[in-house]
Amino acid sequence: MTGKLRKKLNIPADRLKAINQYLTSPDNTLIDRFLAVVEKHGGVEAINEKAAESGKLKNLLRRLAEANSPYLKDLEWLAEQREKGAFVSMQEFREAALAGAKPKNASRSFAVTLEISALNFFPWLIAEAKRAIEKRELMPGRYIRVRSMKESSEDQGDLLAVAAAMRIVGASYVETLDTKGTDGSNVHLGGPETITGYFGGVGQPNEYALKWVDEFLYYYTNYGTHQVLNINPGTVFLGYMLHKIGIDNEFKISVFMGNDNPYAVMWTLLAAKLFSREDGTTPLIGFNFSNSVNNETIELCAEVRGALDFDSVVRFEHHITETWKGIVRQPYDRRDELVEVARKVKNISAKHEGGDTEVEEKLEHPSNILEYFLPKKEIEAQGLMPFLERNYIEKHAALNRTARALLKNGIPVVAAKHFHK
Repeated sequence: MTGKLRKKLNIPADRLKAINQYLTSPDNTLIDRFLAVVEKHGGVEAINEKAAESGKLKNLLRRLAEANSPYLKDLEWLAEQREKGAFVSMQEFREAALAGAKPKNASRSFAVTLEISALNFFPWLIAEAKRAIEKRELMPGRYIRVRSMKESSEDQGDLLAVAAAMRIVGASYVETLDTKGTDGSNVHLGGPETITGYFGGVGQPNEYALKWVDEFLYYYTNYGTHQVLNINPGTVFLGYMLHKIGIDNEFKISVFMGNDNPYAVMWTLLAAKLFSREDGTTPLIGFNFSNSVNNETIELCAEVRGALDFDSVVRFEHHITETWKGIVRQPYDRRDELVEVARKVKNISAKHEGGDTEVEEKLEHPSNILEYFLPKKEIEAQGLMPFLERNYIEKHAALNRTARALLKNGIPVVAAKHFHK
């Protein structure tokens, strides 16, 4: 009986033919408007060429020098520390973490990427690097940014400096475009404080999906920013379309999309497969699960991912710690669950959005996700910058605690590849 039912799920060829006819039809207004944005930026070939040039380290550094950015000296220092071998080696860190223990080691293919969020200001990275050298700690292998990109681009070269730093560090990173609910696009949101309720959607209504594409192509061609956050089904679809026509873009899907069960993940990955290029590649390089998912859901999602041949392509980004305020009920700590699931599921990143709970609850100013959206002027006017930097450093400390826990259990980790050989 179940065999007959399964056969009913087959998609007839004529349905796929109808979809292809619609997507390629000259009468498709939605695709016409999308392609017009691409042509506005010069077309596929020119866009990729501009992005490749803009993203080269030498060009990022040149632009910082031309702007007399104070961050150039910090980047030179960072590169010097890399060349000196000032950072702890992976072997040294691992030996310290094991303290003589000899766990059964998992395959390198099960290595967990150490991820931190959110690196909103370039100076925090330098403070983190100095601490990592002093305390013989690992720097993350992946960074998330949610600061306004326009503000960052106008702030002494902050956007350029972070882009350059990621190339020096040897880490992946993702930026968050300004086209989102906090920009006023969703008239039902009173501000970022209402976003975390999810009920009204994050907010990219009406024409804002195309604005997202337009904004992405601007930063892609001018800064080499090829990986951005994606928060809406419409912009996820357009992200697939950009890649399918030849743009070398990447995106990760945010926790705000609410992928909280294996069927939601199946739908996400089926679409990625459906719109992949002829070589099988997809711009979807990862997504955050909802904070509600349990290990069984992650394992079932891995089954789907493997069946679609995306194991090495699509990273599962899982919140291990969260900000103390503004997003989840505390205490929230998924470290032990991570150690358990990482033995079974490949290509996971351990995302640290807050410090450890026993630290956060005692801080004078615990971390708060709503402060991610504060303009720098407001942060400085309220005297918050030292507190926010401390919050960031506590996330770094939590990340290193996770790294030790994984290594003690024989699970490899992915840190900044240019620092920790």
